[in-house]
Amino acid sequence: MSKTVQRMLVVVSWALGFTNALNHTLTLTTLNFCGPNVINHFYCDLPQLFQLSCSSTQLNELLLFVAAAFMAVTPLVLITVSYAHVAAAVLQIRSVEGRKKAFSTCGSHLTVVCLFYGTGIFNYMRLGSEESSDKDKGVGVFNTVINPMLNPLIYSLRNPDVQGALWRVLVGKQSLT
Repeated sequence: MSKTVQRMLVVVSWALGFTNALNHTLTLTTLNFCGPNVINHFYCDLPQLFQLSCSSTQLNELLLFVAAAFMAVTPLVLITVSYAHVAAAVLQIRSVEGRKKAFSTCGSHLTVVCLFYGTGIFNYMRLGSEESSDKDKGVGVFNTVINPMLNPLIYSLRNPDVQGALWRVLVGKQSLT
């Protein structure tokens, strides 16, 4: 990949992220907030702010839904199409061991992708203000704590050296320090 393509990808990512944040910030300024200012969640995010509003949040919710569809579902579809091509190429491999290794690598990545996109879609692609529930908090914890923690674990545990070191630590032959 050329430096120009890399730079273009970075600029487009930054521009889309900035535009998305600016749109949501500007539409939040149109809302009226009154009453209790306590968020029933462990972090402040758009759906939780919508619940504090005294005015209609339909436009904000629609914008959030459309932005999530564009910025989450589009990459998910592209990843799915890409992996369909990868699976077709892997099935052409004659070696059973080669196919197993390739599917193992793809399986790890797809696990992380499904966890990340699944929780993100659950959080942001729901129309209609709903009361914050324990389920929302659980998904929030999963999205902000568990997913980032699982990512390096899933990829590093595929390494035989890491597996061996972990096994030695778990069976008590070696300490962590």
